[in-house]
Amino acid sequence: MHLSDKKATLSFSDGSAPIDFPVYQGTVGPDVIDIRKLYGQTGMFTYDPGFMATAACESAITFIDGDKGQLLYRGYPIDQLATNCDFMDVSYLILNGDLPNAAQKTEFDSLVTHHTMVHEQLHFFLRGFRRDAHPMAVLTGLVGAMAAFYHDSTDITNPRHREVSAIRLIAKMPTLVAMAYKFSQGQPSIYPQNNLSYTGNFVRMMFANPCEDYQVNEVVERALDRIFILHADHEQNASTSTVRLCGSSGTNPFAAIAAGVACLWGPAHGGANEACLQMLEHLQANGGVEKVGEFMQQVKDKTSGVRLMGFGHRVYKNYDPRAKLMQQTCKEVLAALGLEKDPLFKLAMELERIALEDPYFVERKLYPNVDFYSGIVQRAIGIPTSLFTAIFALARTVGWIAQWNEMLSDPDYKIGRPRQLYTGSAVRDVAKRR
Repeated sequence: MHLSDKKATLSFSDGSAPIDFPVYQGTVGPDVIDIRKLYGQTGMFTYDPGFMATAACESAITFIDGDKGQLLYRGYPIDQLATNCDFMDVSYLILNGDLPNAAQKTEFDSLVTHHTMVHEQLHFFLRGFRRDAHPMAVLTGLVGAMAAFYHDSTDITNPRHREVSAIRLIAKMPTLVAMAYKFSQGQPSIYPQNNLSYTGNFVRMMFANPCEDYQVNEVVERALDRIFILHADHEQNASTSTVRLCGSSGTNPFAAIAAGVACLWGPAHGGANEACLQMLEHLQANGGVEKVGEFMQQVKDKTSGVRLMGFGHRVYKNYDPRAKLMQQTCKEVLAALGLEKDPLFKLAMELERIALEDPYFVERKLYPNVDFYSGIVQRAIGIPTSLFTAIFALARTVGWIAQWNEMLSDPDYKIGRPRQLYTGSAVRDVAKRR
């Protein structure tokens, strides 16, 4: 960022002298007012619940223009990356700032591939969970436990340690997610295979069994790879901010990423695609396409308590660019698997049609978001609803670790310490008791 010529002036109605604050400009997007000296100069804090108007950090990784419906990873539009690159390309880009050349790509792919196995004792740790435990509960525990098995790369002041931890997390996350799934099914874990791609390996670990050879479906592999790309990073969202805040204390990277996994578990964040599919399944069980119009009327009635999941976004005030790509992938997967007449997909298309035509939804810019179609794709592939958020965490790990590393490299970084507006009791004395 660089200092702007203009300044922001804070004036007071009580006659106090006005105070100037510097304004900084980024490459694109809104300018920021630097209020770091506000408390020292005025004795006051700003009040911004949810941090809706607060830039908590400087970042060069991801940019979103919500009004334009634009998402950039290191400057590259998401549609170009999803169309021309695989997830390993995008991971290298997010971590290093540029897309890899052929030699860098080969080296990075090999590095990740040869770190996909997890310490064997993690399998014993896994067995301590109940079989019916939610995969996100299991994943949070497994990621946090990695610090106990890979403590040789937890010195955050050592750039080499940070690099090794990043590769370990990216490489091992698919193995951990597949382990959690297989455990819930009472099936043996499938070890990774080095001759497969990152995503192909994950598909095999999810769906193969030791009794027979397994051939990865290329359409399924490509669809999951796109899901990973679309979820790789998304600016300073709740889980990314959690990773940064947790990491700002100086904790190890595995603990910081485990905190991100835990935050992602929330239904308003990573659980949204799970909630969206549950909504579609509920609709299908209660009348299907014929009842869509009636359902949408209930959505518009604020007293009904009925919510439309998979539409609208906290940041995007236009069509989510990821949703367009996911709709295309959805059609490809359903066609390849012979599920073109899938009733949930028909339901989804009808919901989208009404939302794009009805003035109520158009005026409120309630367009489909990425969760709307990704749930249908994962269901068609055979991934259970309870595992959706774990797969989201798998994809987002590269973004989390890049954001964490960027924060540690920032000379201005400090331990996070949000302030508050206290509205409790003032000082009072405890009454004497006999």
